Amino acid sequence: MSVTPASGERVHALLTDGTTVCVRPARPDDQKAVLRLYSEMSDANLRLRFFSVSRRSAEQAAARVAQPEDSGYRALVAERGGRIIGIAEYQIDAGKTAGSAEISLAVGDERHHRGVGTLLLEHLISAARAHGIRTFAADALTDNHEMLKVFADLGLRAERRFDGPEVHCVIPLDDTEDYRRSVERRGQAADVASLAPLLRPGCVAVVGAGRRPGSVGRAVLHNLTTGGFTGQLYAVNPAATSILGVRAYPGVSALPMIPGLAVIAVPAEKVAQVAEECGQFGVRALLVVSSGLDAHQSRKLLAACREHDMRLVGPNCLGLANTEEGLRLDATFAAAHPARGSAGVAVQSGGVGIALLGGLERLGIGVSSFVSLGDKYDVSGNDLLQWWESDGRTDLALLHLESFGNPRAFSRTARRVTRRMPILTVDAGRTQAGRRAAASHTAAAATTTMTRRALFAQAGITAARAIPELLETAALLHSQPLPAADRVVVVTNAGGAGVLAADACAEAGLNLPPLPPGLVDDLLTVLPPGASTANPVDATAAVTEEQLRTCLDRLATHEGVDAVLVALVPTAVAAATGDVLVNALTHAPARRSRTIAAVLLDQDVPVRLLPSNTGQVPAYADPQAAARALAHAAERARWLARPPGTVTALEGIDTSRGRTLVDRFLKQHPDGAWLDPRTCAELLDCYGIPQSQWAWVETEDEAVWAADRLKGPDGHVVLKAYWPGLVHKTAQHAVHLDLRGDAQVRAAFRDFDVRFGHIMTGAVVQPLAPRGIELFAGVVQDEVFGPLVLFGLGGTATEVLADHAARLAPLTDTDVHDLITAPRCAPLLFGCDGTGPVDLPGLEQLLLRLSRMASDLPQLAEADFNPVLARPEHITALDARIRLLPRRAQDPYLRRLR
Repeated sequence: MSVTPASGERVHALLTDGTTVCVRPARPDDQKAVLRLYSEMSDANLRLRFFSVSRRSAEQAAARVAQPEDSGYRALVAERGGRIIGIAEYQIDAGKTAGSAEISLAVGDERHHRGVGTLLLEHLISAARAHGIRTFAADALTDNHEMLKVFADLGLRAERRFDGPEVHCVIPLDDTEDYRRSVERRGQAADVASLAPLLRPGCVAVVGAGRRPGSVGRAVLHNLTTGGFTGQLYAVNPAATSILGVRAYPGVSALPMIPGLAVIAVPAEKVAQVAEECGQFGVRALLVVSSGLDAHQSRKLLAACREHDMRLVGPNCLGLANTEEGLRLDATFAAAHPARGSAGVAVQSGGVGIALLGGLERLGIGVSSFVSLGDKYDVSGNDLLQWWESDGRTDLALLHLESFGNPRAFSRTARRVTRRMPILTVDAGRTQAGRRAAASHTAAAATTTMTRRALFAQAGITAARAIPELLETAALLHSQPLPAADRVVVVTNAGGAGVLAADACAEAGLNLPPLPPGLVDDLLTVLPPGASTANPVDATAAVTEEQLRTCLDRLATHEGVDAVLVALVPTAVAAATGDVLVNALTHAPARRSRTIAAVLLDQDVPVRLLPSNTGQVPAYADPQAAARALAHAAERARWLARPPGTVTALEGIDTSRGRTLVDRFLKQHPDGAWLDPRTCAELLDCYGIPQSQWAWVETEDEAVWAADRLKGPDGHVVLKAYWPGLVHKTAQHAVHLDLRGDAQVRAAFRDFDVRFGHIMTGAVVQPLAPRGIELFAGVVQDEVFGPLVLFGLGGTATEVLADHAARLAPLTDTDVHDLITAPRCAPLLFGCDGTGPVDLPGLEQLLLRLSRMASDLPQLAEADFNPVLARPEHITALDARIRLLPRRAQDPYLRRLR
């Protein structure tokens, strides 16, 4: 799918040095500006572009931008400061290879080596794909090394053929994983460069710092001064010359040096004006803590940032901080300075941010950098993930996101980053009330729980239900190795505490296996008499520190144990009083290779990290908190152990015919509609989705003839009425099952004619399906997330039981496996009832083809296959409904700013 500037849209994107350009389609009135671009090029670069230094060639090239779109010509320009600094264009030659276009590229002399040409080519490739172009061809001089390097580094398989002083390049435009990774690498480098003035500024100015206590701007200035910011610091206030000992100036333009970062804390109506002044002065990043901007003020703020190359955090935010030694930037109005540490934190809610900062400080984890995103006009969680990936300090990422700008790009980034460090988030907005509050709070679209959880599961993100759970899990992931699997042994000095811990583990989905005989014998030799070596292991109140330590050491080295949960209570037994038993956890002879966690029921805080001679051990006051953290750790280990999924290549797909069919239907139904049975079947055929045999009939006689032709060995058929807008056939009693013989078929058709004759346009005849498992497969096109594929138990009970799983398209092979195994009905598919498994490869193919159809066709608003009959020998869609809406395609991986 592609959305490109070829559609008339202006987009902004980052260059390799972190600066911003506007990419847009060339217009007829751009001729003079394009000619100026060429006229300012050196003779050497003119020769490389036109194979000569003739100015006549430049004039002819500039004149081409006036060609109409239907000429097969398209051009995109890069614009900065109102001047065109680059142009990329293609021309389809009808006389040459179908699906191919000749391309050319030019970048102003002073803009070389900043990625202008590569960025233009990426957007041109997206535009070309959207118009059916499969190959680019380009001619260059053999000494045009820079251009040849641009082609080679795109990430596409460029082929070269040398012919004297020229080289002919052919570039297939396949949307490969290598190409996407190349685009991501370029995007990450540009993103990180653009964030440097924001998170590592050498100079900061606070605009709107008040002289009297109580203002937000003054609070930010106070934190910058008391936090020990090592760069230059200024205040902007026309009524003061000094605030909190910081020199103040009447305006941004009066500052003695250009700040990298300007903190804006002025009334909403003045924000855009201050932003414009900052941009004109050369400021590279804005932090807007002001709130209450209306739509017009918001547009002006963002326009100023785009026009003048500034990244923006906020508005309506708590601020940002970077605890890096030698910088110590605290540009927040929080009550306390963030503690220095290794967790990267990005939140949309200032209140959540304060809670996380406090919790991480109490745990001793601290933060590497903290960003309160607020209304998130520009800088997002995706930006911060890429910063933390490269900053060399962050080993744990914590996110609180109430909305997503580009979920598929976020998902790709998260999948990459979470293989380096855990990414934890709060699953906010799980209920309708919560989603409504999130949308109101952030002025952004909230999304459904199922869609958001699909994103988290596919991206390997650990999702907690609340802030305490997030901190509990962070404590364990920060301090302990991941368990290899989910086998947990509970050890306790009190039977009741062990039972509570065992229940908590089982409820969290962890496995508490019985200990093998050899390990049982080994433990009995070291534990006091009366100890129980079932799981839980009850070491009794008589256990000594040395006995408990030896027990833990032997469990923590046994191959059948993945994690040990130690539940301890203080007793009156002399050997077990005070912190003596805790020493068995924290004073180990060597670092234990298994995951260790403690439950201290008398602990006065929910979670803390116990310092040990080999690291830290997380201790929880509640067994359920410990079990949840262990379960999250085990799930992360499972995710990391799986190879990255791949999107499987499918045979028998006719995307071109499918798109033509959709376009034709939407021309007849410009507002969108449900497909009629014949069009629906034709579309499914384009994607090789197996359907039951069927026939369309409009009369009683046609129904009888079709029934005779389609009846199965038992002679039974099904008759389904149809009229435009019919959605739930069963609810409307528009289905007759188990019909046998001409008389029953005629009677059924007459019944439809009597009840629905005024609206019915026809009916569908199908053979009665054999017995099997009735499943459901479908698609919902989310406005923000794109297509979501759903799968689960089907039939008439599908909505009542709601036994469904979901994953975002395009599905990989691992996504399909997760979809099939996640619903509660999954054991039936694998033959748990003794009937043998259903056609699992066929089921995988159905879901992959459904995913491909949804990915190819953004106009597909809904698809509902119910029931899908699953049998050992085949998978068949018995009924299918598809709704189309007029929608423009979007390329979620195209580099662009929000």
